[in-house]
Amino acid sequence: MAGENGPQVIPMLTYEDGPAMMDWLAQAFGFREITRMLDENGLLAHGELAAGNGRIMLSAATPHYESPRRHSEHCERARTWSAVPWVIDGVFVYVDDVDAHFAQAEAAGATILTEVEDGWPGRRYRAEDSEGHRWMFMQAPS
Repeated sequence: MAGENGPQVIPMLTYEDGPAMMDWLAQAFGFREITRMLDENGLLAHGELAAGNGRIMLSAATPHYESPRRHSEHCERARTWSAVPWVIDGVFVYVDDVDAHFAQAEAAGATILTEVEDGWPGRRYRAEDSEGHRWMFMQAPS
């Protein structure tokens, strides 16, 4: 999996509804499902999505977990630190066509934090998934 041709860093994200989020992330952000393993209660024990040659691991580690979105509903400090449009504890992903990717994410209901913008380090936008995890997508250098 890792090594010369594979990713050396793989983000691991927890979701309240792992199976639904795997579907949503594929639809909104174009990720490709690699693995989906459910436990006896239907919770996501382990999931993997591909983003180009990168990977993202997902789980629903415990029924007591709160997504960033749910946590900020009752925690003033979380609401405050989430008030900025920047990626906080998020994932950065290169994409081939940032404008097409933006349109796909917006159509799928992603919360758009910033429109597509130019500037250093490249053409990019920021979005939040339906459970409040933040993502930055940037056009891959040619």
